[in-house]
Amino acid sequence: MTAGRTCPLHYRYSPEALARAPDQGLEALDALYVAGGVYGNLGALQALVALLAADPSPRKALVLNGDFHWFDVDPERFAAVQALALQQHVLRGNVETELADESADPDAGCGCAYPDWVDQSVVERSNRILARLRGVTTPAQRAELAALPMHLRAQVGDCRIAIVHGDTESLAGWGLASEHLADPVMKVRADEGLRRAQADVVVSSHTCLPVFQRLPAGWILNNGAAGMPNFEGDSGGLVVRLGVTPREGSVALEALCGSLHAQALRLPVDADAQRQSFLTLWPVGSDAHQSYFNRIAHGPKYHPHAALREI
Repeated sequence: MTAGRTCPLHYRYSPEALARAPDQGLEALDALYVAGGVYGNLGALQALVALLAADPSPRKALVLNGDFHWFDVDPERFAAVQALALQQHVLRGNVETELADESADPDAGCGCAYPDWVDQSVVERSNRILARLRGVTTPAQRAELAALPMHLRAQVGDCRIAIVHGDTESLAGWGLASEHLADPVMKVRADEGLRRAQADVVVSSHTCLPVFQRLPAGWILNNGAAGMPNFEGDSGGLVVRLGVTPREGSVALEALCGSLHAQALRLPVDADAQRQSFLTLWPVGSDAHQSYFNRIAHGPKYHPHAALREI
């Protein structure tokens, strides 16, 4: 079976497509927040907006780098998530791309392009989650999602930043996954993508495990998931902040990327309330519960020391 494992051709782009001037509103920033994998968690999205508003930097922005929908299979919640998300700088992930695709390519499924190490049962559940989620959307909402870009470009201080959902070659690419960045061959490919993108930093999200990886050409920052836990025993979602100065707060990861301070900040959310909100839509036995509730309740078997990596 290929649905959910393939990467459609229209997901593809070259690293050179990222080598451009900053997008409007993302030029000459002092602080940039990047969050992906909100996954329909309205509380997490509201926390992101509040975190940005409280930042004292004079020039600041929030980018949502895809998959801000997923668990929000209630029409009112979906509408609320989309309305608030579209007030930010937004690019589309595979979830939004497949929701927007009126042709509904059966080979794409959820558009996740899962690698071989992901069990087929997980893939099939994701395909069904996407189909259920699509059933609560309206044509107008799908048109809004279709209009979103696949990648963005920003400038913070003197640092050039490319923002993607997947990797430097595909919207759903896994080339910047924690597992792939542990492979010397894949690290060389990621470094080449940085060079060809003419970026000092590439920020991605798709695989939903955070990584701060230093490479000869610059840094790969996978911002993990804003709407779910990212580390074992840690209930907070994450947002990556790139700033000319650091920010105080609950910091899970920290690195100096050239002249920029890169921080993975924990979102201040009510974990119990978020679990209950999830369970109202995805009770025991449902597809999302089987795939995600253990992570939501306990976090993945992953720790900050494994996420901060040198060359």
